[in-house]
Amino acid sequence: MAQSGAMTAMSKEMQDCVEACMSCHGVCEETMSACLQMGGQAQLQIMRALMDCSETTRMCADMMMRRSPMAAEMCAMCAKACEMCAEACMAMPDDAGMARCADACRRCAEMCRAMAGASM
Repeated sequence: MAQSGAMTAMSKEMQDCVEACMSCHGVCEETMSACLQMGGQAQLQIMRALMDCSETTRMCADMMMRRSPMAAEMCAMCAKACEMCAEACMAMPDDAGMARCADACRRCAEMCRAMAGASM
């Protein structure tokens, strides 16, 4: 099957970046759920950042896996969304879930920045 051959051709760095994106996506989704339960006006900014990051990381991973010619640009945008989300989550630094999300976002941002500069 051609598809399995294409998957083995993916570089280790790209595989790691896809995994970081999917992990970040999952953590953002979980954090959104917790945020909704908390309620409050302050959560609106955090929710927007979480939604942007969740959607962007999923799309970024998808684009890398299908070798989109726009993947590097998407990685750059994803890094920016992740950084904004990490910053938003740190508005509640005492919340363990928010801190966990910020860490996942920072890791993903770092990997996406590296992929954005790499030739895919």
